[in-house]
Amino acid sequence: MYYSIYQSPLGEIALTADDNGLTALAFQNTDAAISIPENFQQNDVVFQQVHQQLDQYFAGSRDTFDLPLAPKGTKFQQTVWQALTTIKRGETKTYAWLAEKINNKKAVRAVGTANGANPIALIIPCHRVIGSNGKLTGYAGGLSLKAKLLMHEGAQFRP
Repeated sequence: MYYSIYQSPLGEIALTADDNGLTALAFQNTDAAISIPENFQQNDVVFQQVHQQLDQYFAGSRDTFDLPLAPKGTKFQQTVWQALTTIKRGETKTYAWLAEKINNKKAVRAVGTANGANPIALIIPCHRVIGSNGKLTGYAGGLSLKAKLLMHEGAQFRP
């Protein structure tokens, strides 16, 4: 297991990976911060492509990420996280839309819980999910960070 710290315009980001791909991305100046286990090795070479794509994202020249991802979660969570990757930069969707996308209209609350458990924030774009009234709702990194990310992407939402 490996880790790297990336300096973004919105604060320090911790990255972890295993041999299958990226396992976590967390903004460290938020409640979503993660602790790096002692047995993880710092290895910026492993994360070179991640750093490059994050640089491009924050510069505004990258709309999608093309990285091997290896988030750990239940089958339901994996399904929700996969659906999140279909939300394009600059778009927002609702929890109801996400439940419909996974063919389970009644799972709106469960979808919200899975969305909140997303271990690879930003790259799996859970920040693009907002309330049905167009307002920002829960984000592990805080609503201020969610708003900054959506503004950076040019998305429409109600504060």
